[in-house]
Amino acid sequence: MSKHSALNNFGRSGNPAFRNHFDNSQTASNTSVRNPSYQNHFEANQSLSEGIMSLDGTVNKTGILLALCVGGAFFGWNAPGLALPAVIIGFVIALFTIFRPKNSPYTAPAYAAIEGVALGAITMVFEAQYPGIGIQAIGLTFGILASLLFCYKSGIIKPTENFRLMIFSATMGIALLYLISIIMSFFGNSIGFIHSNGLMGIGFSLFVVGIASLNLVLDFDFIEEGSEVGLPKYMEWYGAFSLMVTLVWLYLEILRLLAKIRSR
Repeated sequence: MSKHSALNNFGRSGNPAFRNHFDNSQTASNTSVRNPSYQNHFEANQSLSEGIMSLDGTVNKTGILLALCVGGAFFGWNAPGLALPAVIIGFVIALFTIFRPKNSPYTAPAYAAIEGVALGAITMVFEAQYPGIGIQAIGLTFGILASLLFCYKSGIIKPTENFRLMIFSATMGIALLYLISIIMSFFGNSIGFIHSNGLMGIGFSLFVVGIASLNLVLDFDFIEEGSEVGLPKYMEWYGAFSLMVTLVWLYLEILRLLAKIRSR
């Protein structure tokens, strides 16, 4: 990983690993920008007068999305029955944002608010069984976020091509395993260790938490590199959305891991 000059600004400023390649008309040469959450190919023909992606702008929009998520969580906490509808709606909005990044200034805030409702409702259910688990999961999630940002800034973790390939492969493997488990559940079966609170089940959850955490490094790299090459302004929302997707996944996996441990 090259030492990007914009990295220091990210440090002091207020998903699933795929690649995005953007043909940016604002740069003199073709530049490949890696998006850690999704794979899509499109041309960025936005003029300079409409603005370009900046690190500060992305950080600010990430803060907005987090605030919307927290607000939605308060609502979902008092309406646990909305968990499933919110998850489905959030998934649909996420897919739409993936394939229509130009709409991310509108869909990203909607996704954050809806996912907040889902997270609040889900957390309330877990909290009823294991008091205090919610604040523990939140603390671990943001602790991991801060730790990995430090590791990325200091160069301890470098998102090389081999690193990206490893995270991509592991993430796709987890997604496939979850999909198979969901399909099997329709027939009254399941992959036992995924939900088990035994050593194998806890080990699996630790592995998933690790992979979800490392996806954050790819998010940091995409946001930083996108800011340096001058992607269109709406990519600030898309970068913030990408980071939100990873944080939501990480939080849910930490919640599952803590529940497994406390149920032993």
